[in-house]
Amino acid sequence: MTIAEISVGDLAGHPAPVVVDVREVDEYLSGHVPGAINIPLSTLVGRENEFAVTGKIYVICQAGGRSMRACDHLSQVDHLNDVEFINVAGGTGAWILEGNKVVTGDQPN
Repeated sequence: MTIAEISVGDLAGHPAPVVVDVREVDEYLSGHVPGAINIPLSTLVGRENEFAVTGKIYVICQAGGRSMRACDHLSQVDHLNDVEFINVAGGTGAWILEGNKVVTGDQPN
């Protein structure tokens, strides 16, 4: 299965993306995409029901590797067939380098 990707520039231009940050909690606390919720890759197995929505979920990490692994895993979960998981290429590192807003702390916004 091929996982779709989006650039951070395209993500920044999206009006209301659902973003899940799969970095570890300490990474998320230090700065994340506004609105992103944190579900670390290390805790992903067993939390798949938290992704049970219809539509697109943009998955981000620091550079794109962990988020791709998360997308691959989630796209194989049977009850998530109505969800499209999209990897954010370049991750939070590219998001910051492009000068986009970052939120610190444990809240999405």
